[in-house]
This record gives sequence, structure tokens and C-alpha cells, in this order.
Amino acid sequence: MAQVSVTVNGKTHTANVEPRLLLVHFLREQLNLTGTHIGCDTSQCGACTVLVDGRSAKSCTIFAVQADGSEITTIEGLARDGRLHPLQEGFWEEHGLQCGYCTPGMIMSAVDLLNEHPSPTEREIRDGIDGNFCRCTGYEHIVNAIQYAANKR
Repeated sequence: MAQVSVTVNGKTHTANVEPRLLLVHFLREQLNLTGTHIGCDTSQCGACTVLVDGRSAKSCTIFAVQADGSEITTIEGLARDGRLHPLQEGFWEEHGLQCGYCTPGMIMSAVDLLNEHPSPTEREIRDGIDGNFCRCTGYEHIVNAIQYAANKR
């Protein structure tokens, strides 16, 4: 067992974990933050994307012990004071989801994208979400939702 201390959505958590425990499982099973999804187990789909120290990362590719000392933001940590984050609002307003399974990871990737490119072009948006798969949509509404959020910021 190894001790891990991480700050998740502004709250510090310390726990003993198996060294092989993936961050996605730590978030879902030990912290009960189930908005981070497990989609493929091969780091292909991006459903498990979170922010680690402000940068998007696929939490199925990181051991919890590797995140020790890090600041992590999950989809549950985006809304503030009862108000949706502009990206969450954009996905709602622009119908950027169908089944919703990819949505948390897609939004977390888009947060990082908008932090890097506050006014992204359509090409930059498509490149920014390239590591996230949506099996339901043609991505058009997702791109619109990210553009909505960029304009709202």
C-alpha cells in the first residue's frame, strides 16, 4: 500500500492505495466521483478525462500514486455556486450530447482547450477534442457547444 494525497475539486483527500490502482478507479470507487467515466480501458476514448494540475489527462493512464500531490478537477468540480460552467451550459444549449457518456471527458478536454486557446477556430476545437470519441453524434453540436462557451467567456 502507498499513501496518496490529492486535492480533488478543491478538497484534499489522503488515502492508502494499491500502487497499481488507476486514478480513474480512485476517483470513482474511493471518492465516489462517478462523473468520470470508464469507456474503453485502452486510453482511446477519452471518457475518463480530468484535469491534473490544470491540464487534461486520461485518468485511465495514470496511477493514483503518480497523482500524489496534484490538483485534480473532475466534471463535478466545474459548476460554481449552483451555476453551470460555460462549457456545461454550452452542451445544454447547443445539444452537444445524446447519450451523454462521452460528455464529461469531452467537456474536461474542452476546458483545457479554452484555457490554451480562448477563441479557438473550428479546426482548433476539432483538434482539441481529437482524443475523445463520441459514438452518437457527428461532433457538429459538440463543436457548437465549445464555440458557445468560448463566446460566453
